[in-house]
Parts: sequence; C-alpha cells; structure tokens
Amino acid sequence: MLAFRYHPDLLERFPLVCGGVILAQELQNQPSPTDLQDAFLAEQRAVLARVGATPLSEIGSLAAWRQAFRAFGVDPTKYRSAAEALLRRLTKKGDIPSISALVDICNLVSIRYALPVAAFDGRALQGTVTVRFADGTESFTPHDLELPEHPEPGEVIFSDENNLVVARRWCWKQSMESLARQDTRMAIITTEAQHEGGRADIEAALGDLLGLLQNYIGGQFQPGVLGLGQPIIR
Repeated sequence: MLAFRYHPDLLERFPLVCGGVILAQELQNQPSPTDLQDAFLAEQRAVLARVGATPLSEIGSLAAWRQAFRAFGVDPTKYRSAAEALLRRLTKKGDIPSISALVDICNLVSIRYALPVAAFDGRALQGTVTVRFADGTESFTPHDLELPEHPEPGEVIFSDENNLVVARRWCWKQSMESLARQDTRMAIITTEAQHEGGRADIEAALGDLLGLLQNYIGGQFQPGVLGLGQPIIR
C-alpha cells in the first residue's frame, strides 16, 4: 500500500510546508490525447504572457523554495526547484514537450501555480515514502545518470523504508526508479508549497490535478493536504 509523510524533524524546521498528495492506483497512462496537448500548449502560452519579463526569482512561490533550499545548505541557483527549472525552460525555449498524459498533467499544473509537481512510480517503493533529512547512507540513482550516489547529510530527501531515495534536494531531481512511465499504474503524486498562504494554492492545484487525472487517465485516487497537524496519508 502506498503512503507518504513528512518527518517531525522536517516539519519543525519547515513549519510552512504544505503538501498536496494523491495516492493513485489503477492508472491508465497513455500518450497525451490531442485535447490534453492543446490544453497544455494553451497553458504554456498563458504562463508566458503572465510572467512576461518578471524574473523567476521574484515569483513568490519560487522565492520561497529558494529560501528553503538555502536553509538546508543548497545553492538554489545551482540546484533549482523542479518548478523553477520547468518555468526556466519554458521562458528560455518557449515550450515544454509532451511526454505522456500523466507527466503532461503534472507539468501543466506546475507551471499554472509555479509549484513543484511530481509523479513517483510506485512499483519500486517499499513502505511509506518520507520527506526527511538524509544521513548520507541512502542510495540515489539519478534519472539521467547510471551510477548511484549518496545524498549529503542534512539534505532533504524523499526516501522509502529501504532507504531508496526517489528525490534529492527536496524537489530538485527524481530517481531512475521513480520516473513515471507509459505503463505506470500506481503512483504517489505530490505538489508542495513553502510560501505564506501556500495552502490555498495547494488546494487549488490538487483540485486541478484530480480533475485532469480523472478526465484523461482514470483510476482510483486518495487525495490529502499534509503539513503541521496532518503529517501522513495512507
């Protein structure tokens, strides 16, 4: 069974974090149909028009992630949050390519709210995935490299109960094992905020994710909003 939680030590250090989480099963991922591709392209155009010449570092949700990265010892101009990296690609290259219905839905919602959104394939996960501080013994295989590596002690990671790390530097990069694939049937889908008032954005993003998933993929979905007072969903 899928489960996801924030470690108490992490919530003590980052009390503003708010996570929207969907435990998804029986997904029917596929290449994006034409109407989803059209909606994704329309969202990209709308975001480009809205952002204009505004530096990404001045967007409140992204600035808050930069501050969070610095708080656990990471340079956010060297390692950018997933949301900032995605928007950086969009503003510099003018488009984000279609990958699959599941990934396109996550990316559409990510650029709409300037929040990191990730889908973690559940087939390799053991027990609860926890957002916590690394001790440095854990194993992580980047999705774009072949050799495993170890997170730095004190770095924020997503890790299962076998110390398999599925995301490093909080929302910087996913692992090879956790990438969403065309045959992904079970997944943990997350979106997170660090800024004041972030809960409202998370609730809106979570609603959009659920609607798009139900329309284009189907499956069984258990959503929840996590943070202080509600650290786990299972």
